[in-house]
Amino acid sequence: MMRTSSIRSQDDPLSLAIRPPPEESDSDRHIRLHHEAEARRISEQIDEELRFEREKLKKSKSDVKLLLLGQAESGKSTLQKQFQLMYSPASLESERMSWRTVVYFNVVRSIKKILTTLEAWDDIDDGSDSQSTLERQELGDYLPPRASSSATPSIHSSQIGVALSPPSPTSPTSPTASSPIRGSTAISDLRRRLLPLTNTEPQLADRLSGGVSVSGSGKGEVYVRSGWQARTIQKGQKLLRRQPKSSSPEDELTIERPGTALSVIDADPLVDDVARMLEQSREDIRTLWENQVVRALMTSRKLKLDEWSEFFLNDISRISARNYVPSTDDILHARIQTMGVAEHIFDVDIHGKTVTWHLFDVGGARGQRHSWVPYFDDANAIIFVSPISAFDQYLEEDPRTNRIDDSLQLFTQICSNQLLKRVHLVLFLNKTDILRKKLERGLSVSKYILSYGDRPNEYESVVQYFRAHFLQVHRRNNENRRVLYTHLTNVVDTKATQSIIGNVRDSIFRGYLQSAALV
Repeated sequence: MMRTSSIRSQDDPLSLAIRPPPEESDSDRHIRLHHEAEARRISEQIDEELRFEREKLKKSKSDVKLLLLGQAESGKSTLQKQFQLMYSPASLESERMSWRTVVYFNVVRSIKKILTTLEAWDDIDDGSDSQSTLERQELGDYLPPRASSSATPSIHSSQIGVALSPPSPTSPTSPTASSPIRGSTAISDLRRRLLPLTNTEPQLADRLSGGVSVSGSGKGEVYVRSGWQARTIQKGQKLLRRQPKSSSPEDELTIERPGTALSVIDADPLVDDVARMLEQSREDIRTLWENQVVRALMTSRKLKLDEWSEFFLNDISRISARNYVPSTDDILHARIQTMGVAEHIFDVDIHGKTVTWHLFDVGGARGQRHSWVPYFDDANAIIFVSPISAFDQYLEEDPRTNRIDDSLQLFTQICSNQLLKRVHLVLFLNKTDILRKKLERGLSVSKYILSYGDRPNEYESVVQYFRAHFLQVHRRNNENRRVLYTHLTNVVDTKATQSIIGNVRDSIFRGYLQSAALV
């Protein structure tokens, strides 16, 4: 009769399998023991990694995950910089020099757009009497009369914006002494002198994007991935090491940081070349920017520059200095589009308790919004940023869609998403400073938003109208009676924005504690 082995039996299969052979030599025994020790080490390492992952998971459950959502150019990345400035200023300081490339790119792109617009309008001008009449309608008193059309009655500049065809700068015989540019010859001279500078635009774009382009996300836009700051500096330093060392101290870039002595740093040769050209072209840039024809084209909205263009071009003397270091305001105004999702981690002290915040800044172009969804399921809070100054703008991806309408549609999708029904929701109605300026210039909201009707074209009325529409969207999609916290913001204003961030932090933390108590 066969005997069944028990768990204490020395004849069980596992014991037999690991038992060393009777004829094992000393060398075989040494090898076996070495293999067993290595197996134990690997097993203990796996156990340690599992313990670490369990602790990390336990800790992450107490972290706050905050999403910044909204369409492209709404101000999400600027808001992220304000969080960084408030909770991780050292990291912003370490990135400061990389923003120099972005500022130069913004300036060069603005100059190129001005010159391209002037050239386009100059090409359309055929010199006929009818064309001269249309010029009068567009630019009014900014343009002097042509000798060939002296019988044409002058039309005052208050009639700007009613023409069907674009104007061009007038002939060199213009009697307008106040305008530095007196015709196509002077503009051609400026264009020729600024050509080396404007030709650097694609190189600067390539340096920032790493050669990556995004199809279907607007025309000619430049997108950067997370970590672009370090990559931009590293690429420039690699190129610098390939070049022969300059023996002339004049060829080295000297940077003066606030509160420190002058020091020579490794510089990107491309950025250094652009800095040199900006310094040499300073007066030409100022002449172009201050020209009355350019200003008239802007007033008539035939020249539409980006929101940050005026900020940088108004301060071109400082920015074109060879020892230029971007200020915090420069970094906040600098514009570069985000591609994908960038995670920023901050330790936030809230009433004596340190909580780790994971802030996710996402690309807002239509072609990138699908990347938001994976971050919805464990999000604690959302700040939705809507630029209410964009009532007169349309999507780059779809010129038929008004940006306010797109923002409302996007907010509707966020409010109605089942994964986000319990998420703390904050609404930033942003760019109120730009809205004020547009209304002060007489831009009519009802011209672009027909439903605005005959309401007063005043700041308070416009703000309340847009706020009411967003609140209505939230009410229609609020089965859980979630509170919507709304703020009127200008996120480039550091003092005001950081005060709002403090209020948002406290409200998110209260909601976080309430949800934690329910789990």
